[in-house]
Amino acid sequence: MRVPVPDELLPAEALGTVHFVGIGGAGLSGIARIMLARGLRVTGSDAKQSPTLEALRALGATCHVGHDATHVEHLTSADTVVVSTAVRETNPEVVEARRRGVRLLPRSAALESVMQGRRVVAVAGTHGKTTTTSLLTVALQHCGADPSFAIGGDLNETGSNAHEGSGDLFVAEADESDGAFLVYSPYAALVTNVEADHLDNYGTEEAYRDAFDLFVERVDPAGFLVVCADDPGADRLATVATERGRRVVRVGEREDAEVRAERVRFEGTRSRFEVVDRGRRLGEVTLQIPGRHYVLDALAALACGLRLGHDFDRLARGLGAFTGTRRRMELKGEAGGVRVYDSYAHHPQEISGDLQAARSVAGEGRLLVAFQPHMVSRTRIFGEQMGVALGAADAVVVMDVYLAREDPDPAVSGALVAATVPLPAADVVYEPSWQATAAHLVERARPGDLVLTLGAGDVTLLGPQVLELLAEREEPVDDGA
Repeated sequence: MRVPVPDELLPAEALGTVHFVGIGGAGLSGIARIMLARGLRVTGSDAKQSPTLEALRALGATCHVGHDATHVEHLTSADTVVVSTAVRETNPEVVEARRRGVRLLPRSAALESVMQGRRVVAVAGTHGKTTTTSLLTVALQHCGADPSFAIGGDLNETGSNAHEGSGDLFVAEADESDGAFLVYSPYAALVTNVEADHLDNYGTEEAYRDAFDLFVERVDPAGFLVVCADDPGADRLATVATERGRRVVRVGEREDAEVRAERVRFEGTRSRFEVVDRGRRLGEVTLQIPGRHYVLDALAALACGLRLGHDFDRLARGLGAFTGTRRRMELKGEAGGVRVYDSYAHHPQEISGDLQAARSVAGEGRLLVAFQPHMVSRTRIFGEQMGVALGAADAVVVMDVYLAREDPDPAVSGALVAATVPLPAADVVYEPSWQATAAHLVERARPGDLVLTLGAGDVTLLGPQVLELLAEREEPVDDGA
């Protein structure tokens, strides 16, 4: 559902009681946390019970399971309803709020309301936003900055996706999927990459790129923009930003990068690289997360911290202490000598990056992947590329499409992806039954292998099932003797 952004964006303290429709989601729950920390009255509803709702209740929010018009009966025209993009126009709470003349805000406007008065650092890009925002946040915390933050995933260190800090900085993940990042006016911005996505919203690749052009115009001329120059889309954006008078910091492995990563190497679950800033060698960074894409994310976060005036050694220690974000190459456990990881990758480029990282972790073991395509429109457009990217695994189980906010299309299923995976037919399975997927993985897994569940939907729930079946397989059989 698209809720228009009002012409006047009020600070959070002027919003009255705030009710979140879809409060359990990654975006809305973080905003709710910050509002609760500031003493606002917060209520909300979500389709199902979750640990997120329990955590918000513990902070003082009134959270309902299920959607009902009675949940907004306490609101007046001086109060506010924040609506998730996943919510439909017919939602009874939205219908009732409109009937009552209650202020409606999209997620982007609600986030802007809590960022007002802070020096905002917005992290954007097609891929890597959550990890890069998290890396920057933890690095700044190790510098004593205590920034506020709102991230699309939970930090492993805190178990939270948002925090009301004591410093003047506010680090925010700036989502482009629905144009939300065009509402913000950051002091500084970071763009990881620009590659066509969310064409269900933008229609064309050109329109998608144009949105990023508009985003860099919103960066404060007194601030700066960090871009990963190794990515063609981001590098083009750097040129656009320079032409529009913004200070640009290019980062990457390229020789002409202002902040450069050298001697990049991968050692199991760790990544190491040396940092050169404008020709001066600063030192080495060691990450507890594997993969070249994470090196570039960390380099961009480091460059941002440096340009904000922070010390390299402290930033590097912070990056080294970062243990990851939930659902980004997250270790779920090990059973029967098989390690099980989960990751959010749902775009061909993200799949490629995570499989490269998983290969480093797997070592001599095989890589077995369960992939759940996310959204009908994305699968229709990128399904073939998804399949090709999955070819880097040793065996693949493709699940059916997670529908998210779209209606099903009989012509678009996981079979479209499975058909293009360049592996022997025996190593590729299309399994439309969610419940049957774990068994396929366990049948193929042997000690030393790594199982990776991939996708932005409920595939994340598959890992525990795989671990349970692996453990059962290892249990000795009682022969009655």
